[in-house]
Amino acid sequence: MPRETILIFHNIRSVQNVGAMFRTADAAGINKIYLTGYTPAPLDRFGRKRKDLAKSALGAEEYVSWEQKKNIFPLLAKLKKENFLIIAVEQDLNSIDYKKVKLKNKNCFIVGAEVLGIPKNILKRCDLIAEIPMRGKKESLNVSVALGIVLFGVL
Repeated sequence: MPRETILIFHNIRSVQNVGAMFRTADAAGINKIYLTGYTPAPLDRFGRKRKDLAKSALGAEEYVSWEQKKNIFPLLAKLKKENFLIIAVEQDLNSIDYKKVKLKNKNCFIVGAEVLGIPKNILKRCDLIAEIPMRGKKESLNVSVALGIVLFGVL
């Protein structure tokens, strides 16, 4: 049985980051993306294609299945019932090195807001928190860069 991998983009503000992550998701063979909170979608509220997102996604938004959900908590409950391993990509006291992540048949990676990251009340509902070790002076990476590193490092 092939592995199923989905993504959740929670409260990502930058349209360019969302587009870039769609491209990364397509390249990594992701099955589906959920856009939660205020994360912008490839279509605006009138159903029109967002040119700004399409510009950075370069058409990947046409190939990767996606769905918008305002509230992440019912989605997380549904995925848990479906036996998804919920993996937050975040810096946290309880995190493990992303290279040590052991995948299951069904996996879900969550990335969060550019500045604040993934809120604690969401981290508590995750099965594990994967972190990229930082060796420089800066303590974080751009969210789309971090997602690419983790996906290609783990998958």
